[in-house]
Amino acid sequence: MNSDNRLPMTRRTFTQAGIAAAASFATTATLPGVENLVVAQDKAKSPGWIDAHVHVWHPDTVKYPLSPDFKKMDMQPPSFTADELFKHARPVGVDRIVLIQMSFYGHDHTYMHEMMKSHQGVFSGVALIDHQAKDLSEKVDQLSKMGMRGFRLTSGGNTQTWIDDPGMATLWRKAAENGLAICPLINPADIVHIDALCQKFPETTVVVDHFARIGVSGTIEADRLNNLCNLAKYSNTHVKTSAFYALGKKRIPYDDLIPMIRKVVDSFGPERLMWATDCPFQVQGQHTYEASIALIRDRIDFLSESDKQWMLKLTAEKIFFA
Repeated sequence: MNSDNRLPMTRRTFTQAGIAAAASFATTATLPGVENLVVAQDKAKSPGWIDAHVHVWHPDTVKYPLSPDFKKMDMQPPSFTADELFKHARPVGVDRIVLIQMSFYGHDHTYMHEMMKSHQGVFSGVALIDHQAKDLSEKVDQLSKMGMRGFRLTSGGNTQTWIDDPGMATLWRKAAENGLAICPLINPADIVHIDALCQKFPETTVVVDHFARIGVSGTIEADRLNNLCNLAKYSNTHVKTSAFYALGKKRIPYDDLIPMIRKVVDSFGPERLMWATDCPFQVQGQHTYEASIALIRDRIDFLSESDKQWMLKLTAEKIFFA
């Protein structure tokens, strides 16, 4: 696991379908008015899926400075802009996306916010925030006004201290008051501490990222999965069924993850689950955007069409776009 708690990644490669779609789009964009018409027509035919977890960044580190904790060489792939993302997402019917602030930028949300403003209605955002900041309440209000719909918490080996941390209490209460989500990126051993926080702040909307990383080791640990599913007793707690490239056998078509997905569906119901890719890491090496969405859309026979609507669109819409 990398020091900044990202899931593993290799150099980005585009899918053939994404390249073809981009070429077609570039041709029509040269004609006045045609670009908007094509986008409108494509959207009308789109199923309207939502990818609930994507990171974007720009190669221009002068315009968009990196946090002091990172260097340009840490940006792998070197670029993953909103336009590069669209080449993967649009061909499979994803037309709304939840952007998760990338750790490269620390608490400077400039690039993500610019993308949210320039693509109104397409992007929602989850911010990074220092829960120990003296002006925490003001920062929550400021980020909320920018359109952020949640706050990411990252496990750094100190998760056990969160339950008694005054700043964490403020953040969870403010999130509940303002209809914002707390989105923990945690390891399996941290689930017990999130359980305690959910019990203490039951009104707070919680969205656990990437199955709480169960399966990163290569094994779906039954006891850890039971702990995750035990969070279903809190009605405002949700789980992202995401980052398939990094879990279990880590091989397309990811069918080895189906029993874990069934367990969380049975526990939470599809209304509290949301699919996500964790791009750009999902589109590195052999892994593709299409393979990620296909697991939920096509390969699981126990999911009804209604279940798929919730997992691929409605749950994320309710939390991040309502």
